[in-house]
Amino acid sequence: MRPEIGGLQTSMREHGYIAERSIVTAVHLARAMEKPLLIEGDAGVGKTEVAKVVAAILDAELIRLQCYEGLDVNTSLYEWNYQKQLLRLRIAADERGGGMPERGGGMPARDGRADAGELEDLIFGREYLLERPLLRAITCPDAPPVLLIDEIDRADEGFEAFLLEVLSDFQVTIPELGTIRAAHRPIVILTSNRTREIGDALRRRCLYLYIEHPPFEKEVAIVRARVPGIADRLAAEITHFVQALRRRSLMKPPGVAETLDWARALVTLHSDALDAETVAETLGCLVKDRHDMRALEGDDLKELVRVAAAG
Repeated sequence: MRPEIGGLQTSMREHGYIAERSIVTAVHLARAMEKPLLIEGDAGVGKTEVAKVVAAILDAELIRLQCYEGLDVNTSLYEWNYQKQLLRLRIAADERGGGMPERGGGMPARDGRADAGELEDLIFGREYLLERPLLRAITCPDAPPVLLIDEIDRADEGFEAFLLEVLSDFQVTIPELGTIRAAHRPIVILTSNRTREIGDALRRRCLYLYIEHPPFEKEVAIVRARVPGIADRLAAEITHFVQALRRRSLMKPPGVAETLDWARALVTLHSDALDAETVAETLGCLVKDRHDMRALEGDDLKELVRVAAAG
């Protein structure tokens, strides 16, 4: 293993992220080549955590853009602070002795005529700009931030096309201010749960990583690393139980995030091994669909507990 890969893998482990070589290599190359990294996989496998741990290792600002249907440019890039602009207009009008700005948006000048150019200069400065995640990532002054574009598959194709322009040059044009270029090229990580296919144009701009549910030994190691004080037996039984659930035809199979939530709940209840009663009472930490809950009632749940305890 190359020293830089091994060092990064150790750092990620020290920050609680157990990563195999393919994940570590992808993260290293994304940073070294200054290319966005697109991470796909089922919900809860640790895609978002990659960005968080990279930011922690580099002591960099983590800037998160949570995608959703209907996400638009203003929400993701910038908006003008209209309240602050209006207040500035009021102050300027009082200073001129002309009262409030006229209905049409102009401001009375001393000679009675509105000076549109002066008005624009007055209220369209950087101090009136509200930076949203994408612009913040470009203007971060001190060091490259980590830009997490989370669940890009939830945004529509129009936003994806806009994002393509930003990621190509890391610059944006604001009509009132001109073109703003990145002082430091951000480290960009995009995640997708594959609810829709990401376009080929965006894929070509990115390095690609697919994260699967971890094998048994890795998931046990994750539980031990992220849940302080958990008994080795309990960590193993939890992992056996969760992995048995994933082999079933559930509506929403549990991810690693649910495994960790359940493990923390059982530690909070001072459990050191699984029993059917405790599992039934805490199943809501692990299973997030009522049809799945019903499918695991009664003898079926007891059998899963027995198999998990047997290892």
